[in-house]
Amino acid sequence: MATFLELAAERYSVRSFSPKPIEPEMLRRVLEAARIAPTACNNQPQRIKVITGDADLAKADECTPCRFNAPVVLLVCYDKTACWTHPDNSSLYSGEIDASIAATHLMMAAQDAGLGSCWVMRFEREKAAEMFALPKNVVPVAMLPIGYRADDAAPSGFHGRRLAMEDILL
Repeated sequence: MATFLELAAERYSVRSFSPKPIEPEMLRRVLEAARIAPTACNNQPQRIKVITGDADLAKADECTPCRFNAPVVLLVCYDKTACWTHPDNSSLYSGEIDASIAATHLMMAAQDAGLGSCWVMRFEREKAAEMFALPKNVVPVAMLPIGYRADDAAPSGFHGRRLAMEDILL
C-alpha cells in the first residue's frame, strides 16, 4: 500500500482516458472521499453532480474542451446557503475553499483506486449551472474528468519539476 506522499507524488493530471466504464462501487468509494472532506465548521457545503451517459457527457463537452473522453465528470460545487460565513465580514465565506478541498480528496481517492483525474477550471460555470439544472444557490467550482487512463496517458513534462523546500518556505 502506498503512503500518502507516494500517492500524491504519483498522481498527475490525466488528459487521455480509456472508454472503460468505472465500476459503480469504485465510483462510490471515490465520492465517499468528498463526503468526508473537512469543511469550515463542518457545514459540508460541497455538492457533486455526477455526469455520465452520452447525453450528459455531450453537455459537459459544451461547457469545456477539457473532458479528455473521460467516462465520468464530477462537477464539484458548493451550496451558498450551507457554507460558513465570516462573522465580521459577510463577503468572506468558505464555499470555494470547501469545494476545493473536496475536489482534492476526489482526485487522491481516484488515484488510490487506480483511476486518473484532472482538475478542470477551464469551463463555463454559468453554462454548466444551466445545462445541469443546478439550483440557484449551488455554484460550480471545478470539473473533474475521471476514469481509467488510456494507454497513451502520461504526465506532462512539467510534472516532476518541483521547487526546493527552502524555496516554498517563508
